[in-house]
Amino acid sequence: IGYIMVNKPGGLIVNLGSPDQPTAKSVRKYLFQFLHDKRVIDTSRWIWCWILHGIILRVRPAKSARAYKKVWGDLGNDAPLVAITRLQARGIEEQIKNFAEIEVAMRYGNPSIDDALKKLEERGCSQIGVLPMYPQFAGATTASVYDGVAKALIKRKNIPELRFVRHYYDDERFIKILAGSLKKHLKSLPWKPDVIITSYHGLPQSYVEKGDPYQKECIQTTELLKKEMGNLGNKIMITFQSRFGPKAWLKPYTDKTLEKLAENGTKNIVVMMPGFSADCLETLEEISIEAREVFVEAGGVNFSTVPCLNDDKHHTNFLTNLIKERLLVGWL
Repeated sequence: IGYIMVNKPGGLIVNLGSPDQPTAKSVRKYLFQFLHDKRVIDTSRWIWCWILHGIILRVRPAKSARAYKKVWGDLGNDAPLVAITRLQARGIEEQIKNFAEIEVAMRYGNPSIDDALKKLEERGCSQIGVLPMYPQFAGATTASVYDGVAKALIKRKNIPELRFVRHYYDDERFIKILAGSLKKHLKSLPWKPDVIITSYHGLPQSYVEKGDPYQKECIQTTELLKKEMGNLGNKIMITFQSRFGPKAWLKPYTDKTLEKLAENGTKNIVVMMPGFSADCLETLEEISIEAREVFVEAGGVNFSTVPCLNDDKHHTNFLTNLIKERLLVGWL
């Protein structure tokens, strides 16, 4: 009697990545990979490589390593982003392990996309769905994951059938989870916010002018959240953080907005970051520490950040259903 083995499909959970350690050497290696990506920096290589190697990789690693050290260690030996993404994958895997294999990868750094794909293929996955952990699409994030997967497979003679999730910011379930997270956080505070800021990672304005839909999708996310929050939605505004270099980036800038609000008499601020699926350097250090200092020094009093959705059960349940519905449908 012959038996036919039916292999499970695979699910690849991909986030941006972090250095392996909070050291200048490790950060330099990470930034080398990250800032060489043409999706991230589209400046002419003749100009950019001179700037990157002659200035940035000499100065920025030590500064970034100091920032990483402020937030490293609470979740083990990995950077917060990597550790939390592993926890998210574990929550997904608990619900899906009977009919799909799950692996975690980072676009830059470890675990790499190449290694994660090899692990899935070693387990017999000839069909792989990829979930970039970015609610909103951007060329520098989601499209770069596409590039990373293609690069990992380009020299292989046998490649799996592939599917990708492009974005999920407008999924009603996602918006409800965001709103629930915000309401829960507000209830935990002994004060009420005058303003609620939704802060998204920035992007050079020129990228949007060339057709990147990221800004539009961020604005739509906040508009959907405002509607879901009812009367509290009137307090919500949008800003963009993490700008880098001399180019004009998406406005309004988070730090400048906080400073201006405080100077104009706003005393109580809550910041949430709906573009980040997991807490990371940009949420834990840039906003929770640096942005707080900007606000308080300008005259603000109370400042609080809403944790990212991380491995909250509602979030992992949603991600599991997203994988089933948009990646694994027809393969199970």
